[in-house]
Amino acid sequence: MRLGVLTMVLTGLMLVAACGNPATNKSQAVTGEAQTAPSAQPAGAQTYAITPANSKIGFVGSKVTGSHNGSFEKFSGETHYTGDVTTSHVTITMESDSITTDDAGLTKHLKTPDFFDVAKYPQAKFESTAIKAGGDKGASHTITGNLTLHGVTKSVTFPATIAVAPDAITVDSTFTINRKDFGINYAGAADNLIRDDVVLTLKVKATKA
Repeated sequence: MRLGVLTMVLTGLMLVAACGNPATNKSQAVTGEAQTAPSAQPAGAQTYAITPANSKIGFVGSKVTGSHNGSFEKFSGETHYTGDVTTSHVTITMESDSITTDDAGLTKHLKTPDFFDVAKYPQAKFESTAIKAGGDKGASHTITGNLTLHGVTKSVTFPATIAVAPDAITVDSTFTINRKDFGINYAGAADNLIRDDVVLTLKVKATKA
């Protein structure tokens, strides 16, 4: 009898862990109206290239019953470094059809009009509008920029840790966005609703062109 009770308790704990919200305790991006972007390449800036070879743009989406990991496999971008992170500029363009997850059926569904509608919106894009020193949860900086996703452009502000080396600039950031801010409103099954907050993880290494 005691073994049966213990098994039930352990099973319950496992279910609670599986159903936990991955967005809990993550920094929440501040979303607002799109802003006017600065010059795409500040005077005297050096160009650093961003590619999937040494960078990753990942996300975690979740439902009541669990979560899934995903990423964009195809993207490109540039960092224009002025010698001062706060006056530099970054752009990244992601190919929507390159989205992939840990579940083949989900990957296929995400490409439909229920979610990213990749046939109608083949690209997503981010362009910075401001970078300030200091950030949430010990981050070195706070980045603001225009994010275009699902045909909707919003300004998003999020913390990031940025490090500069002679031949590379790295950016590490984890934060959440509300998918409904970008018109992705599919709710999911009545007994397995999809959460609004999606965790984004950026591990970017821009190398000197």
